[in-house]
Amino acid sequence: MSIEKLKEIIRRSKRIVFFGGAGVSTASGIPDFRSEDGLYSERFKGISPEEILSASFFMLHTAEFYDFYRSHMIYPDARPNSVHKYLYDLEKQDKLRGIVTQNIDGLHREAGNKRVYELHGSVRENYCVDCEASYPLEKVLQSDGVPRCDKCGGIIKPWVVLYGEIPDKYTMIGACREISGADTLIVAGTSLSVEPAASLINEFNGRNLVVINKVPTPADEKATLLLRADVDEVFRKLTEE
Repeated sequence: MSIEKLKEIIRRSKRIVFFGGAGVSTASGIPDFRSEDGLYSERFKGISPEEILSASFFMLHTAEFYDFYRSHMIYPDARPNSVHKYLYDLEKQDKLRGIVTQNIDGLHREAGNKRVYELHGSVRENYCVDCEASYPLEKVLQSDGVPRCDKCGGIIKPWVVLYGEIPDKYTMIGACREISGADTLIVAGTSLSVEPAASLINEFNGRNLVVINKVPTPADEKATLLLRADVDEVFRKLTEE
């Protein structure tokens, strides 16, 4: 494992962008849903997770959506791990210009990072579909059945991009801007199989492309440094003196 080379790349870089996926949060106790035996390989009452997590299913079967969502998509006890903490330190040094994440767990922000582009939203933010009032995650967790707005009685929806929905335009624009302006892009914990998020790395024109993942990705051939390893393990080694 070329940890020393990675350390040198980070030391020399001035504008780092981190692009992460589910593998970033597994050390926090959140499963990688797309792994071989992950959540997406199962079916629930004969329905695939992709269908349950679709915009149409949410609108037509809201109670069933929330039964699944609360039990399989929310991990309120999860806390930032070595990856999140290291990235926070990089941001404090003004070397990290942005985090582009496909995760919805909100752990990068909990760790303290401000420059976070959550491509698929966050379970920690919720809103009323009628009056757009905002609610924290606790509102969803403490509600029985379908959570309702305190102001108008409307259905509360997680600020999460469901299947069939388009990612927030301004989040995508910001992520593109940061990636295109980076001198180093670290792609970690993602197989780059989900679009349109995966195509964002094509905006990178900098010097160093680092790929850290257990399994092959479409970006491997272009990588300046390729580490076939667990993301948390790599970042733990980065913090060692």
